[in-house]
Parts: sequence; structure tokens; C-alpha cells
Amino acid sequence: MSNELILDASQIKRIKTYIKGLDENMQGGIPEGHIVLIHGSAGTMKSSLCFSMMYNEVLLNKRNCLYISLEQSYASILKNMVNMGFDMSKINIIYMNDLAKFGTLVKQINQNAGNLIITDIGCVRKQIKDIKVSENKSWLNVVKNIILKTAQEANVNFFTFDSLSALYTLSTFENPRMELFYFFEYLRDLNMTSLMISEESEDKANIFGSESFLSDGIITLRLTPFRRNIIREISISKMRSTKCNTDVFSFEFKNGSFYALYGGQNPLL
Repeated sequence: MSNELILDASQIKRIKTYIKGLDENMQGGIPEGHIVLIHGSAGTMKSSLCFSMMYNEVLLNKRNCLYISLEQSYASILKNMVNMGFDMSKINIIYMNDLAKFGTLVKQINQNAGNLIITDIGCVRKQIKDIKVSENKSWLNVVKNIILKTAQEANVNFFTFDSLSALYTLSTFENPRMELFYFFEYLRDLNMTSLMISEESEDKANIFGSESFLSDGIITLRLTPFRRNIIREISISKMRSTKCNTDVFSFEFKNGSFYALYGGQNPLL
């Protein structure tokens, strides 16, 4: 998606979620350039879903993607995805854990195929001793610089941020809504399609109100008790520029793919 005016719905380019049964209920996928919250509690497979989308875009569409993790390590992410059956040998993965070596890492980009750049901020945090995490926006600026450099030098246009909740822990926001607005506008100026993982909180006064207002879309994941089991569910709570079915679907992963199946619940209000 570019900054040019869209005059016909057929001009809207979309990125698939690769969830069978969900893309068909949202006109084929997420509009390019959208900022979408992937919101849910722990264990709802938010990170796995985002990684799956990027993996498939790299593999099938030769797209360059960026995955920034603030807490979960590179090794942990890969181990989880390999255990789910994803073949990492099929895509070019670039692991970034030292910002000083960014230029060298860019040279590893395969110009004839897609690339997945994984940035482990946890490792970077251990290396950068002079950043005071109590200072406002310090780590947000680090994140923005990584996004800018990969967009400019690696032609990245699809990005996952894992997670907003971790960012709020690292940075102090004096005016959360305003500062989040500028961060989201920064991503839009780069024409970056962004998946922002958002953890569900028991604190009803949390920042999610600002996130939901400023984002272009919200995909909600949840855990629901059913008899003696816990089932996963998924719904499209919001998606601008998209005609979508807001029913609640069962959310399953089997045979290497995600599925959205009718769970029999009423549509969201």
C-alpha cells in the first residue's frame, strides 16, 4: 500500500493471515499498510500466528519481513515454530542481536528471495549499558531506528512487534495516547504493514483503549472453557477498509496450518 489515493476497492492490496476460514471472511486478508493489534491472553498463540504470517509471506511471496521481540529470545521463537512443524530451512533467516553489525547483516540478505529478519531486543538490552530504561521513549527510539534501517536498507514492509505490553514496561509514557499516535504514524509513513502483539490485562484501565482507537484493525484471540477442556477462539473485532465477518470462530492449528472454524457463538457486540 502506498500513500496514493485508493479510488476503487479492487486497488486495495491485502496480506493473508494464512488462517484457513478467516481470510475468506475478511475479503482475502489485511490491507497493506494497516496497523493491526493481535490481542489476547497468554497461551492464545499470538506470537505463533504472527510468525506464521511472516514465514508464509517470505516463502510464498518473497517478501522481506521484520520480527522484533522485546522479551522472547530468538532461540525460543525458533524452537517453538520448529516444534509446530515449520521448516526453517526453506527461508532465509537473518538473526540480529548486535546493532553495531547491522551493515554486515544486511549483506546476508538474499536479493532473489524473501528474508525474515529477527531482532532479539533482549540481547541488545544486555549490550547497551548506557540507556536508562527509566527515561521516556529510550527503547521506543531504538525500535524505531531498527525499523527505519531495515525499511531503507532491506526493503522491509511487513513487521511484527512482540509486544506492546513489554514496551510499556521498558518505557515511561507521559502521554500514552499521543506517543502511541506518533509511533503508529511513523509506521504508516514507512508504508509498513504492522502486527502489534497486545497482551490482555486484568487492569481495565490499561492502555488498550488507546491501542484500539489508533489501530486499523484488531484480531482477538481468547481461551474459552468448554466442558473439561480449554478451546482457543478468534474473531475480527475491527478491520478498516474491509467487509468482515465478526463471528467468533474456533481457532486451531493442525497439519501445519491455522484454521478458523465456526464455534457456534454469537457475533461480537
